[in-house]
Amino acid sequence: MKIVSVINYKGGVGKTTVTANLAAELAFRGKSVLAIDLDPQASLTFSFVTVDEWSKRYEQEMTIKNWYDAFIDKDTDLDLKQLICRPQRVNSEMRGILDLVCSHLALINVDLELATRLVGGTQRDLRNNYLRVHSRLRQGLDSLSRADYDYVLIDCPPNFNVVTKTAIAASDFLLVPTKPDYLSTLGIEQLDKHVKELVRTYNEYVADAGNADSKAIDPKILGVLFTMIQIRNEQPISAQRQYIEQVTRLGVPCFDCFIRENKTSYSDAPEYGIPVVLKRVSGKTYTDVRTELEELTTELIRRVSE
Repeated sequence: MKIVSVINYKGGVGKTTVTANLAAELAFRGKSVLAIDLDPQASLTFSFVTVDEWSKRYEQEMTIKNWYDAFIDKDTDLDLKQLICRPQRVNSEMRGILDLVCSHLALINVDLELATRLVGGTQRDLRNNYLRVHSRLRQGLDSLSRADYDYVLIDCPPNFNVVTKTAIAASDFLLVPTKPDYLSTLGIEQLDKHVKELVRTYNEYVADAGNADSKAIDPKILGVLFTMIQIRNEQPISAQRQYIEQVTRLGVPCFDCFIRENKTSYSDAPEYGIPVVLKRVSGKTYTDVRTELEELTTELIRRVSE
């Protein structure tokens, strides 16, 4: 079971689009996939289920917020399996399985409540509280059988708050979708630095605790994926190429493939609950978009296996 968090400080860079289409294409190829929506905007959730279905079936008792609330309110660990749903519209297209843990619009409040759990009167209290809070999602995923899913894909909020850190601590790999412009690439070096700091602090506390239940973490940056590319003469336009080259010089791994901008193809996908990569529509424009998503999936499979 490979656990991949899709993350960037900057919103609007295609995190949810990438997560939804990767999950769909992996399941289409026969893999068992669990998608977890940690973003309070719930865009990944609404890519697979309608707002009405979410309100009637999942909002009250089957979202990731319920799972964090059990820890915050009762100091208990809710079984993550109780929150997993199987969107019917998209699974009718699959050879494998695509399951989902929905988000909740009120998840934004959870981060502040988790932060209050980090305080402690002594150094030992601080250490134990830190590990207990940041290992929330990891322990939840550990409760699943490793044979249940081939891949877990986590759509993270556009920040580095506590909920995002629980995703990083749970992950084997981090995928960083990035639009090649000034604001979107600005935080990549900072993200890499903050991830390393989180890993170092977490693992120091694990070593100090000397507890067999606490395990060190080692999430690897799988790569920066350039999204919303504008194509001219079969390559990104020059204004974007300079930012691609700038990120490459940072020494951070970058995906070979990229995802072009196509508002027509991507904008209506959530309305029908079928990601772009599953639509079998003719025409060169659509075929190019779908081919890029298929190439992304192939490269992801290769990179997590190296």
